[in-house]
Amino acid sequence: MQCNYGRRANLRVAGIPVGAEIYGEDPYAFVPSDITERGSIIVVVATDAPLIPQQLKRIARRVTLGLGRDGSTAGNGSGDIFIAFSTANPDASGGEAVKAIRMLPNDALDPLFVATVEATEEAVINALVAAEDMTGIDNHHVTALDHAKLREVLARHGRLTPPEPRAP
Repeated sequence: MQCNYGRRANLRVAGIPVGAEIYGEDPYAFVPSDITERGSIIVVVATDAPLIPQQLKRIARRVTLGLGRDGSTAGNGSGDIFIAFSTANPDASGGEAVKAIRMLPNDALDPLFVATVEATEEAVINALVAAEDMTGIDNHHVTALDHAKLREVLARHGRLTPPEPRAP
C-alpha cells in the first residue's frame, strides 16, 4: 500500500475518531485551509484464491470499504488506484492450447470480501504507524502520527490493553 491521502482529523482507528482527538479539529467543520481530502492511495490486493478477472474486480472494489473504516471519504482531490490479482492459475495465459482454470463460485466470495476490507483497514494503520516525519517538494512538511498520543486515545476508549511486563 502506498498511503498518502486523507485528512488527519478524519482518521479513525478501531472505530475511534483518533484524528479529531489527537489533532483537536472537528472533522466535520468547515476549515478553509484543509477542506479537501488531498493526496493519493494505491492498494494492491494479492491472493492465491482461484479467481477470474471479474471476481478480482469485485475484490478490488471492496478496498474502499476498508479505507472508509479508517475515515477516508475519497474526496475529489484524492487519486485512488486499486488492483487485485491472483496467483492461482499461473499457466492460464500463453501458448495456443486451450487452458483449464480453477475458480471459486461467486457464492463463496464473501469471506474474501471481508478479508479485503479488514486487510485494507489494517494496512493503512500499519503504514501510518511505520511512517516518519517527511519534507517533500516545495518544502512541504508532514509530521508522522504520534504513537504515544495514538496509544493514549485508544487506551482511553478501551481499545488498547497495556503491554505485558517484560522479564528482567
